[in-house]
Amino acid sequence: MEGDNHVGGTSQPSKAPAPVPASACSGTLGRNLARRLVQIGVRDVFSVPGDFNLTLLDHLVAEPELNLVGCCNELNAGYAADGYARAKGVGACVVTFTVGGLSVLNAIAGAYSENLPVICIVGGPNSNDYGTNRILHHTIGLPDFSQELRCFQTITCIQAVVNNLDDAHEQINTAISTALKESKPAYISISCNLPAIPHPTFMDEPVPYFLSPKISNQLGLQAAVEATADFLNKAVKPVIVAGPKLRVARAQQAFIELADTCGYPIAVMPSGKGLVPEHHPHFIGTYWGAVSTSYCGEIVESADAYVFVGPIFNDYSSVGYSLLIKKEKVIVVQPNRVTVGNGPSYGWVFMADFLTALTKKIKRNTTAMENYHRIYVPPGVALRREKDEPLRVNILFKHIQGMLNEHTAVISETGDSWFNCQKLRLPKDCGFEFQMQYGSIGWSVGATLGYAQAANDKRVIACIGDGSFQVTAQDISTMIRCGQRSIIFLINNGGYTIEVEIHDGPYNVIKNWDYTALVDAIHNGEGKCWTTKVRTEDELTEAIEMATGAHKDSLCFIEVFVHKDDTSKELLEWGSRVSAANSRPPNPQ
Repeated sequence: MEGDNHVGGTSQPSKAPAPVPASACSGTLGRNLARRLVQIGVRDVFSVPGDFNLTLLDHLVAEPELNLVGCCNELNAGYAADGYARAKGVGACVVTFTVGGLSVLNAIAGAYSENLPVICIVGGPNSNDYGTNRILHHTIGLPDFSQELRCFQTITCIQAVVNNLDDAHEQINTAISTALKESKPAYISISCNLPAIPHPTFMDEPVPYFLSPKISNQLGLQAAVEATADFLNKAVKPVIVAGPKLRVARAQQAFIELADTCGYPIAVMPSGKGLVPEHHPHFIGTYWGAVSTSYCGEIVESADAYVFVGPIFNDYSSVGYSLLIKKEKVIVVQPNRVTVGNGPSYGWVFMADFLTALTKKIKRNTTAMENYHRIYVPPGVALRREKDEPLRVNILFKHIQGMLNEHTAVISETGDSWFNCQKLRLPKDCGFEFQMQYGSIGWSVGATLGYAQAANDKRVIACIGDGSFQVTAQDISTMIRCGQRSIIFLINNGGYTIEVEIHDGPYNVIKNWDYTALVDAIHNGEGKCWTTKVRTEDELTEAIEMATGAHKDSLCFIEVFVHKDDTSKELLEWGSRVSAANSRPPNPQ
């Protein structure tokens, strides 16, 4: 991400291990890795201790510029590293061999799908046990230690198994640099007996990184720009749509410069929300097919040329493959490739270079923007409520909209919050994150922990459904221990609402919890935490006033009770279309 939030090591575990003296760490693998993490921008490492990683954790604790954040389980540690990477550009987690590695696997897969460089470090077996017939604990009972490695091979861009010191320096550096260059997770396994051993290849301070910049093929760049400019300059009402890969391409600024110049309407794909400034005068909303922002879908799908910058077209973003987009009218700009309609595709052309060069060649065209202004009608206001009327979801999000400013960030959990949060209009510099490609329920709890730890200049507002919260609730504990002040809206509607709208059944009903009592028990009088339940708009208004006033320095947990069938209209439409896509019969053989 292009943001440059600085995070200090302010929150420490309540019972930190005794630090390793700096003199004992000089020239060791453990100190070298700790300093390397600091160099790339990591200030907080999310971990779960286990006997194979304890010595390594000692060295991370000994690094004064690193803060070790102990999590309740490995899955949340991985989700926290994911959230941290979204705010800082890179994240890291440390777990133990196999039982920890296989637990964090799902989170690392999610980071891979979202193009996030997360350094996943695993404490591995003693180096002497490799190549023997020994059976170790934390394994499945076979003398084969490669099971964990094989699992990580498909969800990380590089894997390093460090079980000797001679090439450890090269393996670690290569893994970290590859993760940063490819913006994907890396897996590093380090034998438990190696972190404290000095070795000549480990200097007291690692040599600073230099990642060679990616430079476009100049002939390809020129050809792509000319073909695109010719295509767009002939169009009558072109539009431009931003996708999620703007982040990995680091092309937000180049995109804005193009938008300023071309005069086209700007839309975002749902997974690209937060990457484009919504206060831009040409911003028209989220393009999501049949569930687009009002008037946005009509403008995009009626255009005679559309530029999709960094898109991901999957069954969710295409609303069950129902987008009314014609391939011959599309220009697709990916991080390293440009494709013009049904015509040529230009490789090794990088997005930021391409957008910058295209800005100089494009003719200003405001026709589609003028059409948008002609048809646009401002959003309606929620219906007047009766006294003590049960709270409705649309009323909740009306109030959340009023909480947003440049000092806030929104984390949206998988579920109906996807659709309600898409309708929020983000003020300048307001953050926004959700996990659309992977869509793992429970992601937001760990991601809120990690994002808040990285972006400590913002107050995170997390919208989480009750079903998702039950998956990963434990790390509310870590948020309190770290002194975080996020506001969590727990939307209690008694089940998996998004699943109900795709395919209903008794399995979508969950056991209700007393969520505020659970959080109070986790709080246990240690740290700052405030909880409340709301059932009406008046109670919600009072809760928000308390959370942003008297309890502005506390973690605030607001349990919101809504009817089980109270959903956004967008979810109803989207769910029926995704259901139809899922239930297509097999093709004739």
